[in-house]
Amino acid sequence: MPLNLPNVLTWLRILLIPLVVAVFYLPRSWIGPQQADFFAALMFSLAAVTDWLDGYLARVLDQTSAFGAFLDPVADKLMVAAALIVLVQLGRVDALVALIIIGREITISALREWMASIGARGRVAVSMQGKIKTTVQMAAIVLLLWSGVHFGINLQRVGTWLIWLAAVLTLWSMVYYLRCAIGEVGRRGPGY
Repeated sequence: MPLNLPNVLTWLRILLIPLVVAVFYLPRSWIGPQQADFFAALMFSLAAVTDWLDGYLARVLDQTSAFGAFLDPVADKLMVAAALIVLVQLGRVDALVALIIIGREITISALREWMASIGARGRVAVSMQGKIKTTVQMAAIVLLLWSGVHFGINLQRVGTWLIWLAAVLTLWSMVYYLRCAIGEVGRRGPGY
């Protein structure tokens, strides 16, 4: 396991996951609900920034590694799944949305693993649809964690619209990846 700056940032993202969750379980004598919302949103935002930054630094500093390529998507999926589960428990996200997003992540992870096993992982590499979905999803989760009305904006309402949009984009990107995989299998012929 190479210890470089991109991998350290990925580990930081993983360490932030339990903190985002734990802030909602602290005694109310320690932290009020609005402060818990704010700190959870702040920590999730920091984690989301490290998601972009670790990949950027790995490329710029030429510090890409097989371990980093494995750990980064695991950290992303854990972060999103944990936040969505907390948001469902808080009543801020519909369980259907959480199932769509988490189910897609599991499906695409399995698809990528299978495609890698047949030597065609590049056919299901991250696409623009996936990047757009991730951006909308991260923004929605931050708004839903912070919630309330701030600066005259109802963050719960905007976050709810965005998370439903993220769910639609999630399905759209999943169909894109599945079509790429089916196309590859079709080219290889029977037996795949």
